Amino acid sequence: MVNKTNAVRLVEKAGYSCEEAFYEFNEKDLNGMHAAEAIGLPPEQVFKTLVARGMHTGIHIFCIPVCCELDLKSAAKAAGDKKMELVSVKELLNLTGYIRGGCSPIGMKKKYPTHIDETCQLYEKIAVSAGERGHQMIIPYDAIVALTNAKLADIIL
Repeated sequence: MVNKTNAVRLVEKAGYSCEEAFYEFNEKDLNGMHAAEAIGLPPEQVFKTLVARGMHTGIHIFCIPVCCELDLKSAAKAAGDKKMELVSVKELLNLTGYIRGGCSPIGMKKKYPTHIDETCQLYEKIAVSAGERGHQMIIPYDAIVALTNAKLADIIL
């Protein structure tokens, strides 16, 4: 039996339904499009978690569909900042407790302001990383909103 990740435990403890999906991954290609294909969901319904730093507001979390790119200008606006840039992969583990390809918006070691692209509302449930590579959790988007105090925003190109 596979041990539940902290992110999955937090979702279930809060009383939300949580379906887990596991898939094979390649460390040299951690593209979210592969995750979507592997778990059988459209890429618009599978969200990746990006970590960015605002010039004045510090670290923010952005969840967007794996088939899209983060619009840094829109992200900065959503964060109440003038400029936003993605953090380096080297900083990810220290900031969030997660590694690239396994970064979940839920269960980070520190609570950061979180923003989810508003297209999440098109689906009853969306998939996000469960906190490790090759492991997704399919949950209601409002679970992410409730557990991270996230705000919905138009943040994709």
